Amino acid sequence: MLSKKIMSALSEMINLFPDAHGELNAHNPFELLIAVILSAQTTDVAVNKVTPMLFAAYPTPSALAKADVEDIIEKIKTIGLYRNKAKNIIAASQMLIDEFNGKVPPSHSKLIKLPGVGRKTANVVLGDAFGIPGIAVDTHVERIAKRLQIVKKDASVLEVEQTLMKNIPKNLWVQAHHTLIFFGRYHCTAKKPKCAKCPLLEMCEFKQKEGQ
Repeated sequence: MLSKKIMSALSEMINLFPDAHGELNAHNPFELLIAVILSAQTTDVAVNKVTPMLFAAYPTPSALAKADVEDIIEKIKTIGLYRNKAKNIIAASQMLIDEFNGKVPPSHSKLIKLPGVGRKTANVVLGDAFGIPGIAVDTHVERIAKRLQIVKKDASVLEVEQTLMKNIPKNLWVQAHHTLIFFGRYHCTAKKPKCAKCPLLEMCEFKQKEGQ
């Protein structure tokens, strides 16, 4: 039964990473929203290096909405896709003011209206800023789900999200999201996974592919 398989695997991952948590530094929902937008296709470590200066200069949606895009680019140019991200965080801040009274809305449907915000970003913000259950599927979560044969190798990101949500109790979604990310980031890595020390090796497609 798939749900039993997933919960068994998740239990082993929690044993390895009992303190899994979001690693983006943020003091409020607005900072978290901006940090998650900036984190697309780059590392949390890289984002955490640029956000202190960014938030010191632009601590609120109203301040960031008025920012000069070139100044934002200068502050975040060490991360990937910085030009597009600079435009998105300014536009998102303006939309927060225009449509949401300057507040980050605790609503998935409203969050995904913001420039630079997709399902993954919305789920991260809802879970970490508001405690609203969700599973954000990033590259780590997708890789783990496919290696452990929880979903088919050609499954879409949405199919991964739906499969995990269907088979994990809702009250565990946020914890599961962080645990899967830690497992993928620090154990079952993309290029050199720690197969020799993995408690989930028997259910792993990667092991079978590598002939381990």
